[in-house]
Amino acid sequence: MTTAPHTATAPLTVPATRASGCPFDPPPSVEHARKEEPVTRATLWDGSECWLVTRYQDVRDVLGDPRFSSDAKRPGFPFLTAGFKELASSNTSSFIRQDDPEHARLRRMLTADFMIKKVEAMRPQVQGIADDLLDRMTEGRTSADLVAEFALPLPSLVICLLLGVPYEDHDFFQERSRVLLNLTSTADDVRVSQDELLAYLEQLAETKRSEPDDGIVSRLAARGELSNRDIAAMGRLLLVAGHETTANMTALSTLALLRNPRQLAALREDPALIKGAVEELLRYLTIVHNGVTRVATDDVTIAGHTIRAGEGVICTINTANRDEGVFPGSDELDVSRDARRHVAFGFGVHQCLGQGLARAELQIAIETLLRRLPGLRLDIPFDDVPFRTDMGIYGVHALPIAW
Repeated sequence: MTTAPHTATAPLTVPATRASGCPFDPPPSVEHARKEEPVTRATLWDGSECWLVTRYQDVRDVLGDPRFSSDAKRPGFPFLTAGFKELASSNTSSFIRQDDPEHARLRRMLTADFMIKKVEAMRPQVQGIADDLLDRMTEGRTSADLVAEFALPLPSLVICLLLGVPYEDHDFFQERSRVLLNLTSTADDVRVSQDELLAYLEQLAETKRSEPDDGIVSRLAARGELSNRDIAAMGRLLLVAGHETTANMTALSTLALLRNPRQLAALREDPALIKGAVEELLRYLTIVHNGVTRVATDDVTIAGHTIRAGEGVICTINTANRDEGVFPGSDELDVSRDARRHVAFGFGVHQCLGQGLARAELQIAIETLLRRLPGLRLDIPFDDVPFRTDMGIYGVHALPIAW
């Protein structure tokens, strides 16, 4: 089959710019592609081209097909920025940038730590952390920055506990995480921050060999299969992903609910809706907003287009989650919707390992906020909220609230 011609009215560039309209919506150019030309060509920062796949089923087809590789070292792999290229293609890339069987071998070393049974057992501990943070945030005060005082420290404390990383070092790893995820970071910026974070985690792994504990880093060291550098690469992935994603989902979800008072009222009236509401918020907001990247290892046909071996592909999961054929009324937030089919955590063998923990943290965070702060409101004009358009994980840099 021949490749279908590119007929878009204007060149599509990625990362795409969000509109001045609703900040919860995907970029207009990518939404237009989903509706008019769902498998199309796009231009990257360095002038190279890749395929953009924007509809729900096509995204699942790509992410579920082993002929699309996650290996960033393969020729043709698409990188969203120079900094992301440095991060993904270094010699210390994590297992999410590897294919099976090596991907599966390394991932299995962590599976037990994120099983539903273990996550459920952690709920009382996570609830205790959430309550402690709100106690401190609200003591003698009627306003605060939700990001700094609740949304960020909650998942940071949890992932530090899981890994065995001292929480007192959180400023160090959060500062470096910001550099690694910033769309404007240069390759040199990323290299320096990555080296510093890896050196920290290598030293931690070495320490755990002689001073073991119950954390993931210690258990990986005790297996005797991985070098300190390998452990550091896995720890970096969990540390960065484990707090950045949930922190931004917590703050952005809170803001989305404040902007949708009927949905907020429905959750207050019926807390049993919280679990389903989290799935809907994950669908509606989709904070991995620039897409999931792959490269074809063989010629593959997707929606009538032949993607040749060596051609890069970006799956825009935010537009997939707005596909009206799967989610009718998809541009509206509806906490009563059954949104469990969303692809906010990806799809296929690389689907997010920590999704069970993320769900539990979000459910606890949102329920606790709504229950304990009945007067919760935004403390600045909505137009003044600083959205993270400059970051690989979407959200807000700060969220001033009052109660």
